[in-house]
Amino acid sequence: MSELEPGAVRPLLRGPFGEPYLYLTETASTQDVLRDGDFPHGAVCVAEHQTAGRGRSGRRWDDAPAKTLLFSVLLRPPVDAALPQLSLVAGLAVAAAIEGETGAPALLKWPNDVLVEGSKVAGILLEASAGVVVCGIGINVNQEKDDLPVATRLPATSLRIVLGCPFDRGRVLAALLAELERRYADWAAGGLAGLAAELEGRNAMRGRRVRVAGRAGTAGAIAADGRLTIVLDRGDSVLVESGEVELA
Repeated sequence: MSELEPGAVRPLLRGPFGEPYLYLTETASTQDVLRDGDFPHGAVCVAEHQTAGRGRSGRRWDDAPAKTLLFSVLLRPPVDAALPQLSLVAGLAVAAAIEGETGAPALLKWPNDVLVEGSKVAGILLEASAGVVVCGIGINVNQEKDDLPVATRLPATSLRIVLGCPFDRGRVLAALLAELERRYADWAAGGLAGLAAELEGRNAMRGRRVRVAGRAGTAGAIAADGRLTIVLDRGDSVLVESGEVELA
């Protein structure tokens, strides 16, 4: 039995996130499954393999069947919520779960990647429509070097490569859902204010040379509204709300 099958995962769940729990051996995208159905807040769809997985800006997300943790969570946020902030909320949950389950320090590359030892181990995709947000998360868990894509913006790694041993994807998923549920509740009640210290503590961008829309500078803190502060080489500061921030 796969460690992601309902019989293995349900006993590990610590809260309401994960009910209902949809497990698929293969699908085009877990994002589409939740988006096209009528599911409650906290519903989760997990797949062993996606045939049309996608990342931010329409990029393709390649996986290694039965080695990656691929899932989506359906969220019904407050009407007036700043939805892009959910990428950071989810990123914190991913980083905390990885660190808790493996002991490997994990950082956030604003706005939607999680890094371990400077390499990308996880990505987050938000898709919103009609008051619903489908949060897709992909984590490289048990891939070996030959399983990972080569032509990527950031070097990719997996938990197995970093730690030298395989991990139970069901345990990682259960830990992540618990971390996400807690941080989501904090965010829904008061925005990013209650998560600000943790965000800055996991900010992998601070002090790094970056380029944004052709302009060079140095990344700084994550602002209270989730935007990234960048001090441009010409001396002025800007707050980046969206778009590509490339490490120089």
